[in-house]
Amino acid sequence: MAEGAGGAERTGMDERRLRKVARVVLLDPQDRILLLHGFEPDDPSSTWWFTPGGGLEGEESREEAALRELAEETGITDVRLGPLLWRRICSFPFDGRRWDQDEWYYLCRTQQTPARAGGGLTELERRSVAGLRWWAADELAAATEPVYPTRLAELLRTLLVEGPPSAPVILETERV
Repeated sequence: MAEGAGGAERTGMDERRLRKVARVVLLDPQDRILLLHGFEPDDPSSTWWFTPGGGLEGEESREEAALRELAEETGITDVRLGPLLWRRICSFPFDGRRWDQDEWYYLCRTQQTPARAGGGLTELERRSVAGLRWWAADELAAATEPVYPTRLAELLRTLLVEGPPSAPVILETERV
């Protein structure tokens, strides 16, 4: 299951050109995960769920980007950043272009429970984020809309049963 740098080569993506992204697997005291509800700006009927996070800015570290993105997208700042859980290379169409990304997923815990998406959304996020929701593991496994990464329900269940991995798990490359 582990995949090294060759994953980008096999999908035709140049690792130097991948957008560096930090994502957050945010869990509340009931072990529910917070996901954002996204949609294609020009087609609101095309929807999916995804973890908070986004691209690095300037010289910030992945950890700094994870916390900044979480605050911007959800308003949640009272968190405990945990270990790096997973890494994946992905490529997907969105807003008229293809996004090629190197995503790192960090575990985070919080007592805060936001009612709506945060006020720090970018212009593109305001046009493509419908809201957010806390999901229990069984609810996530029964989701009818796409969820990214696609194996998130299985990954969350493993995380809750076994705890964080001793080293980051390299997920399969996803190309949508």
